[in-house]
Amino acid sequence: MQNTLAVVTVVVVGLMVGVEFAVGVFLNPIFDQLPNNGGLVARSAGARILGKVMPFWYIGSVVLGAVWSVPAWGETGAGLVATATALLVLSVLMSIALLVPINSRVAQWTTDSLPADWKQQLGSWDRFHYVRIGVIVTAFVLLVLAIA
Repeated sequence: MQNTLAVVTVVVVGLMVGVEFAVGVFLNPIFDQLPNNGGLVARSAGARILGKVMPFWYIGSVVLGAVWSVPAWGETGAGLVATATALLVLSVLMSIALLVPINSRVAQWTTDSLPADWKQQLGSWDRFHYVRIGVIVTAFVLLVLAIA
């Protein structure tokens, strides 16, 4: 049972890492190069769609990590699972405090309703997102090492 839980946790967190990495490293830079602020429309749509899914994915990852920590306690790798889970909690707190407020605004933007500082807001979101990617990648690596 613990092995199944470990594999499910690693897969769920790994997929989340992949999505967030793709958004930060590939999609948003591509969107930003689209002419006539076409990237803004894409980012706004992404903010709406992923804004509905990602909270469940992040919280689910934390829950899976916490549940895995219980039967693993005292075994080899338990500290890695606990540390990874703490990092996932940190990523949720970062999301709530730093990224969600910006994302919520972006989701409402249209080309007719842009604030004057919209590029700066997207730049801030991107910087916070890169830090969050680092946090969840580290958590993922720790979870993988806990299985090994």
